[in-house]
Amino acid sequence: MADFIIAHDVGTSSDKAVLVDFEGHVCGSFIEPYEVYYREANFAEQNPEDWWNAVCKTTRALIEEKALKPESIRAITFSTQLLGIVPIKGGKPLRNAIIWLDARATEQAAKLMRKFVSERLFAALSGAALTGKDGLPKLMWLKEKEPETYENMETFVDTNGYLLLKATGNVVMELSCASAFGIDIKKKEWMKWLFKFAGIDPGKLPPIGKSIQPAGYLTREAAVELGLLEGTPVFPGGGDAPCAAVGVGAVLDGEGHIYLGTSGWVAVTTGKAYTGKHGVVVIHSVDPEHPLLFAETETAGYCLKWIKDEFYRSESADATIANVYALMDEDVERIPAGSDGILFTPWMYGERAPVNDCLVRSSFFNITASHRREHLLRAVYEGVCYNLRWIIEIVEKDFGFPLKTLKVLGGGARGDVWMQILADVTGRNVETVESPQERGAVGAAFCALIGLGVYRDFSEIKSVIKVKNQFTSSPQNREVYNFMYRNYKSIYKNTKNICHEINKERRIT
Repeated sequence: MADFIIAHDVGTSSDKAVLVDFEGHVCGSFIEPYEVYYREANFAEQNPEDWWNAVCKTTRALIEEKALKPESIRAITFSTQLLGIVPIKGGKPLRNAIIWLDARATEQAAKLMRKFVSERLFAALSGAALTGKDGLPKLMWLKEKEPETYENMETFVDTNGYLLLKATGNVVMELSCASAFGIDIKKKEWMKWLFKFAGIDPGKLPPIGKSIQPAGYLTREAAVELGLLEGTPVFPGGGDAPCAAVGVGAVLDGEGHIYLGTSGWVAVTTGKAYTGKHGVVVIHSVDPEHPLLFAETETAGYCLKWIKDEFYRSESADATIANVYALMDEDVERIPAGSDGILFTPWMYGERAPVNDCLVRSSFFNITASHRREHLLRAVYEGVCYNLRWIIEIVEKDFGFPLKTLKVLGGGARGDVWMQILADVTGRNVETVESPQERGAVGAAFCALIGLGVYRDFSEIKSVIKVKNQFTSSPQNREVYNFMYRNYKSIYKNTKNICHEINKERRIT
């Protein structure tokens, strides 16, 4: 009987349980959606029990469909969204989770930056300047706005930590997840001075664990809920970006990848703890020996979902159309490179990189009466790629990492049309792998496999992961995109004050 790992990709909109064999092959998956609650402007919350319920439901469904015996599951692990905050007392949540998308703590971030005299000084000490979406300002918000919750909480965990708590009964925050809040990358411990400076009690910080060391073992109660054996090892895995780097094989010094899902990012595995800038930060890899240069764009695939939901409603409701995104790809191919002059900025919920700004918003620029929805659609595909090109250039110029080949994963990597546009816009070779949407979960599974001793270390994984498709840039399209990209970059400089005035005054999301 074959042995497997069940790895969960716990994202913003859903959990996906992925069955992974010991060679890293995806052998099955199940997905379960859950809600994001936007109860006020700039708020984004989730019920942490929804994460756990989804994990239980998908695990049981996977076992049932594949007719698996519980003893064939050698471990369970997680790749999760970063920067969630769940206050905990007695092993129970005190409120809904404040998730990464939430920007409520803008005032607290600004207050902390003023205490440092300047954003530049803070960046020099600990990385990129904080925004209202970061974990430390959100803890400050909790202390200021919900003091009873703050005082009652014994500790806090993120999405990953909450699932580990439910599975094992142990409070642990994995290293890569903790690094998004504030750890000393070299010492691999909390920067307690920073939390003290912000007025947060360091005694409330959770213990830090490693991706490849068990956080514990399934309790009897958790095992019953999951349909697995009591005592099954539970490995933390890690944050979504660090797990994705492993899942796509970008594990050696200087190797980068791009993720295109609801959000998107450019990340590079490195052996050096750099100082962040331009919204680019340094967190930890799931590999205990490597930091990860990480630049997130807040809405990538979400922009495509938005235009599908708003401009392709009838097609989405048509049961005879199996894949609306494939139809959208066909429409995009009928429009020339550059979308006949339309530019789109993919900043629907503010941005982190290449511009670190919670109040900037998306726009279509230069629309005329001759443009159709297909032009707007292609402009969205291109706008996300312009944003990624901007980030890539920052990574290359300011950090010295040449990214000649882009390894791409996530749902966006399934679309050949979008991958070709990415190659044309960036002028770089683009590579995708099998099962690109499951790569984060596969990366978490490899953490468990290393922990179980199946692989010696992360470097051994490179020989296992194979390239599926390659895309090279078209010289003709690249000339168009170079022109459009120069104009794209100027939009932020010329419109940011308008966005700030509207969104700060009216506090619209």
